[in-house]
Amino acid sequence: MPAHPATHDGTATARLHEAVNTGDLDHVLRTIDEVVHPDLRFHAPVPLGLTGVQALKQVWTVLLHAFPDLRVETEDVIAEGDKVVSRNTVTGTHLGEYRGQPPTGRTVRYQEIFILRLADGRIAEIWGVVDVLAQLRQLGMLPDGI
Repeated sequence: MPAHPATHDGTATARLHEAVNTGDLDHVLRTIDEVVHPDLRFHAPVPLGLTGVQALKQVWTVLLHAFPDLRVETEDVIAEGDKVVSRNTVTGTHLGEYRGQPPTGRTVRYQEIFILRLADGRIAEIWGVVDVLAQLRQLGMLPDGI
């Protein structure tokens, strides 16, 4: 299923999704530098000791190492004022270490919702809800029933 047309409109959020879907980590990191405000406020579980842009870069470094074919397909986009809400389906194959788990070759498919606040055309604030439980179940990292 193709991504929602609004994800290809040249905005900061669209550019970040497009970069992620290339699977090219260097391109993703360069795009973050271009479209994310240097003083980013990131309201999501992130690596300890990191904040803002560095936390966002680390998240994508870990994810693309573990799931080199990771794809983020945008299902819905709602934009109002300085905020953009995106509901996405994420898919990928576990081909690299992730959360201490060696590669399993399993595929994952999970949902996420992000709210982004833009300032001066750049992503200035991020709130995220990711279905990590579904992801961990599919990787066999949780017993059935949890």
